[in-house]
Amino acid sequence: MQLRPFLICSFFIVLTLQTLHAAGRSKTRFRALAIAETGGGHMLFDEAAKSWLNKLAADSNFTIDYINDTKPITKKYLSKYKLFIQLDYPPYPWSLVAREAFEDYITKGKGGWVGFHHPTLLGIFDGYPMWQWYSSFMGEIMFRAHIPGGTSAMLNVEDRDHPVMKGLPQSFITKDEWYIYNKSPRPGVHVLASIDESTYEPEKDVKMGDHPVVWTNEQMKARNVYIAMGHFPGLFEDNAYTTLVRNAIFWAVRK
Repeated sequence: MQLRPFLICSFFIVLTLQTLHAAGRSKTRFRALAIAETGGGHMLFDEAAKSWLNKLAADSNFTIDYINDTKPITKKYLSKYKLFIQLDYPPYPWSLVAREAFEDYITKGKGGWVGFHHPTLLGIFDGYPMWQWYSSFMGEIMFRAHIPGGTSAMLNVEDRDHPVMKGLPQSFITKDEWYIYNKSPRPGVHVLASIDESTYEPEKDVKMGDHPVVWTNEQMKARNVYIAMGHFPGLFEDNAYTTLVRNAIFWAVRK
């Protein structure tokens, strides 16, 4: 009978420690914002991306919010987020307020950025002028053409020491609807991976010669990664692709 108070006390101490430990584990690591289209040819990719990102967020203890246009974006709004993910959302239908907020976010390093596929759709579309700052951000490029229906190609990792490339093989095959630009972005960005256009399967005549597909602009304070692959939902069944995306997210969000 004399041991009972001691046992009760010990029980509550253990329970308290377990509660504190659980609370520590449940503390959100960071908040991410993702913008994605809700229709059009990239909707299936965006839906697959959301499912994959939601699972990653749950497993890795961060939160992710979604928007489908730039209307909410202001400097104050972006200040809540440590990571901005651009899922197949183009760089032209942005309000002036949203543009200024995004430029401030990137140039001042207020958070990280990962963009997929559509951010390099740079030019005059739907009556919108080209966003010159964004073209500079992407290496001073303009969109010229694409490969409808996509094609498989061998991608070569150019910087194996970069954290975004960790765990990836030196070369791997990926299928996408590749974009062609007026020139290579290489002089203005740090290229992490590029296409060997001689490996197109099926063969295509639309080529650039030097064709980077994963890069980062080191002139910006924000950690940023552009990933050209983002057309087909099946990409999220590709281990090399999901490794790349996971690496990009956690590298970009760090200061």
